Amino acid sequence: MKRKRYLTSLVAAFLIISLALAGCSSNAGNSSSGGDDVPQELTYASTTKAVGLSPIETNDSVSSRVIEQIYETLFVRDPKTMEIVPKLAKSYETPDSKTWVIKLKEGIKFHDGTDFNAEAVKYTFDKFRDPETAAPRASLLEPIESVEVKDQYTVVIKTKEPYGPMLAALSHTNASIVSPTADKKGSLNKEPVGTGPFKFVEWATGDHITLEANQEYWKDAPKLQKVTFKVVPEVNTAVSMLQTGEVQFIDGLTPQQLPRLEKLKNVEIMKEEGTPVSYLGFNMKKEPTSDLKFRQAVAHAINREAYVKKLKGLGVQSNSIIGPKVFGYDKAAEKLGYNYDPEKSKQLLKENGYEGTTLKILAANTGNYMMMAEIVQAQLKKVGINAQIESMEWGTFLDVSKKGDFDITFLGWTNSTADGSELLYPNLHSDNAGSSNRTQYSSPEFDKLVDESRTIVDQEKRKQKLMEANELAVKDAAWVVMNHGVVTAAYDKSVKGLEMDPTGQWSLYNVHRE
Repeated sequence: MKRKRYLTSLVAAFLIISLALAGCSSNAGNSSSGGDDVPQELTYASTTKAVGLSPIETNDSVSSRVIEQIYETLFVRDPKTMEIVPKLAKSYETPDSKTWVIKLKEGIKFHDGTDFNAEAVKYTFDKFRDPETAAPRASLLEPIESVEVKDQYTVVIKTKEPYGPMLAALSHTNASIVSPTADKKGSLNKEPVGTGPFKFVEWATGDHITLEANQEYWKDAPKLQKVTFKVVPEVNTAVSMLQTGEVQFIDGLTPQQLPRLEKLKNVEIMKEEGTPVSYLGFNMKKEPTSDLKFRQAVAHAINREAYVKKLKGLGVQSNSIIGPKVFGYDKAAEKLGYNYDPEKSKQLLKENGYEGTTLKILAANTGNYMMMAEIVQAQLKKVGINAQIESMEWGTFLDVSKKGDFDITFLGWTNSTADGSELLYPNLHSDNAGSSNRTQYSSPEFDKLVDESRTIVDQEKRKQKLMEANELAVKDAAWVVMNHGVVTAAYDKSVKGLEMDPTGQWSLYNVHRE
């Protein structure tokens, strides 16, 4: 009997040891390159869902976050220097102002095993430019006249006119190269196939998207083995999930979230000066906002320093329309704007017969737009301008502002190319009045400078034209810049190697967990 009990105890002890060893083995198998007990998995939380996963067919930031991990572009901006450098491209040359000869890296394969080559580039750009495709960002490559294959790893792009922002356009997420074979077989919007460090696994619409490491990546395989993009509609819930470790990464923080996040011991916060800009815009087709003197009076009435302080470090004060992180910026423009001077504002209003003016402020009830509107309303009242706020949801706001049903309004631009031409042309050039130029600003001199910045290939000359155009618009009070943005993220302290560039883009390629 004693022997039987002894054998039973021995078997039980053996099972306990075996299970413990199995558990250790399982933990070790879930991690690589990081800490021995930390699985190399990461969950990112977004308050909205992706629209699609094809770079050709989408144009929203949520979709782009996923696309940027799966696909790659010919060129990319260095997040530290903001210089454009080759990615899938090897080198380029411009034998004349309308020709771009691009050499491609060799030996790279798409996730479906097919070759990345000049044919794939031509296929992608031809489909992107095809009117039947109706690509949301087709304007990026609109100046291209033809894309030709010179040899297997050389593509020749010819433009209708010289196109200065070409490299910026080719570094944009929407210009990512897709697998022609995969695109012909099915929908890349649902099953993406690129050359990037992560491969698509599944998409549970409205809930999550899962990616896995591309072990055959043309550089070293990524350290993260699994990435999940989780939809968490309520931002406070997302913060709670970050606190408990259910998610490890959120971005696009607001001033309201910061105090809570800063108290979390397991969380790191990243804040970097970025390319976004928020501004007060005037309706240039109505009086009195069409009058420069009145615009100057409004600009002098606004204490933007007080507003920026409310952003708790998530905004940078500036007079310049082109921000410090955007190509074409020159700090000389800072001296040309209209700083806070309420007495000067009152003087301008009195001298030009605008005392007691009543204005309609149009504001979207999202982001910081209502905070801007309320602050400006109070400050205008102090100088004798009676401003009434009309707020509405984002979709309705876009329709109403496009029709010009406002005196002043608040808008923003993310500057995803970080190029001044792609800020000034869509927002202030008369070509786009009534569409993306919602204020309907029009200046022949300004238009000419912006056109030259787009049709000159020499980057130093382009920069000079942008500086001149920017200074002209600042002096003309085309916008009152409320702030230049700060791109932000909050992530678990186990996350290492995360980098975010000034446009707010980030790659998980170099990320691991410890």
